[in-house]
Amino acid sequence: MESQRSGEFGTSKSGSTRRGKLRFGAALWEAFRIALDSIWMHKMRSMLTLLGIIIGVASVVTVGGLIGGLQAYISDSISSAFASNTFTVSRFVLTNISQGDWEQLFKRTRNLKKEDLLTVQEKCEGCQAISPMLNASSDIKRGGQIVYDATVQGVSEDMPKIQSLELDEGRFFSKFDVDHARSFIVIGYEIRNELFGTSEALGKEIRLGSDKFIVVGVETKKGSMMGQSQDRNVYIPYTVFLKKYGLRRSIQFRVRAASAETLQSTMDEVRQILRVKHKLKPNRDDDFGIMASEAVQEMVGQIIGMIAMVITPLTLISLVVGGIVVMNIMLVTVTERTVEIGTRKAVGAKRSDILLQFLVESALLAIFGGVFGILLAYGACAVISVLMETAFPISLGYIILALLASGGIGIISGIYPAYRASKLSPIVALAKE
Repeated sequence: MESQRSGEFGTSKSGSTRRGKLRFGAALWEAFRIALDSIWMHKMRSMLTLLGIIIGVASVVTVGGLIGGLQAYISDSISSAFASNTFTVSRFVLTNISQGDWEQLFKRTRNLKKEDLLTVQEKCEGCQAISPMLNASSDIKRGGQIVYDATVQGVSEDMPKIQSLELDEGRFFSKFDVDHARSFIVIGYEIRNELFGTSEALGKEIRLGSDKFIVVGVETKKGSMMGQSQDRNVYIPYTVFLKKYGLRRSIQFRVRAASAETLQSTMDEVRQILRVKHKLKPNRDDDFGIMASEAVQEMVGQIIGMIAMVITPLTLISLVVGGIVVMNIMLVTVTERTVEIGTRKAVGAKRSDILLQFLVESALLAIFGGVFGILLAYGACAVISVLMETAFPISLGYIILALLASGGIGIISGIYPAYRASKLSPIVALAKE
């Protein structure tokens, strides 16, 4: 008998839970339908309400796309500038230190000379390739044609092994060309077109400033990145570069190890060679800097991450402003629809039904604003990509963040108006008619 009563009680409890779920589902559907009707009937007001959310979401997603595109651009640039298993040797490396520390570092370090480079080339067994990376800017002339402010790089014959460099015509320098400081030059694709047009470029003479050079190679077209042409570079032997631009500057050079496994040991070998060359005692710090390409990429990634941490919360403020707009409009809506609320309560609607109705409406407004904001962000990123000639993809993470933020702000902004609506007395509400 007790078992039977227990079974009846359990069935009754289960049935009650089911009925509760059905009732909530029906109430949610009813609230959804009423909210859509209200939004549709007041199109202008709804559109003005959406503007704040649209702008906020669009700014968050667009900034996310720009940050992602910038990170990809810098990563690609570093990958093309540094082959795998490479590191840079220079007077000092990029570090995030104070001004005082920079002054101490500058006093402690010394310029790297051509002799340092030659010593490393002679004694380093683990170095697969070594090339100085010297930079300057100069005008290039051929007859009446001039290319202004081309980037001039002084490098060795190992340059193509260290940096992504493909030739469309001709060849790169040989060791003989570098050792004997021959006035040969490899030019970028854009420079070749501006100076020679459809004519043959190889073997022709051009002027770099006041000095004559013979074109031996033309680099393959790279295109533009971030609106800047990658085809305005020229390469000359570093021995010629030092003669032309002076021997007093510090030499920076890059080294490639045989493999990822030998990278650290090769860095240690180069460090030891330079310490011996500079006669540094064991208790003294290095008077030069060494940094692997992976460390450069990691440092850049950290900087971009810090930028994202600062900018993203700032753009989220616009979403908060949009939420305030939603709250104000919903408060006005409650005042305008007092009679409707009173009528619904008079025919049996509960406070929870009224509360749900206005929460759903504010959430729908925010979600619609989020969707339109994402579409606007896609359009903005597409336009920027065309103008900057660089892809700015919008990541799924920023889309989810924007939708969750806009939906959450919509619900939060609708709580107080919905609470006020649910507390209205049906008698007072109907009396206002």
